[in-house]
Amino acid sequence: MKRALYAGLVLGLVPIQTTVLQYASIGGIRPDLCLIAVCLVGFVAGEREGMLLGFVLGLIQDLFSAGDPGLNLVTKGLIGFLAGLVGKLLANATPVAMLATLLGLSVVSGTVFLMAVRVGEGLADLFFVTRSVLLPQALIDAVVGTGAYWLIARRGQADQATQEKHGPLW
Repeated sequence: MKRALYAGLVLGLVPIQTTVLQYASIGGIRPDLCLIAVCLVGFVAGEREGMLLGFVLGLIQDLFSAGDPGLNLVTKGLIGFLAGLVGKLLANATPVAMLATLLGLSVVSGTVFLMAVRVGEGLADLFFVTRSVLLPQALIDAVVGTGAYWLIARRGQADQATQEKHGPLW
């Protein structure tokens, strides 16, 4: 089941992000589904799985984008690993913890891309892009990812309640 989910994420997220989300943008900014998925997997399943999924999704994004080769691979892998560490260190993972984690990791990822793309440009332009693109992007990623985490956590609680009421499914 887990492998099928990961295969679906790997094969489906990049095409969905580049086609469907083009029409669902807010102010020209759309959520980074690959970053959100990597954070969720890392947060829920651990740093190893988050890092591996991040490497694979980053590689696919690098193959289909005109950006710096390897930048998505490294950042998504690192983001998955860091999300896994945060999820492992938290005693009680809540949607608020996921919101803070996604917000922070999205800012880190956006800053890496901003520094790679805008090397040598003025400080005023850097502040403008940070305020008009990077922070709204991080906020959208955090809200969408937290909503997905809330749905995952709610389903897990419902499954646990069903098992306690009716016993194991086996």
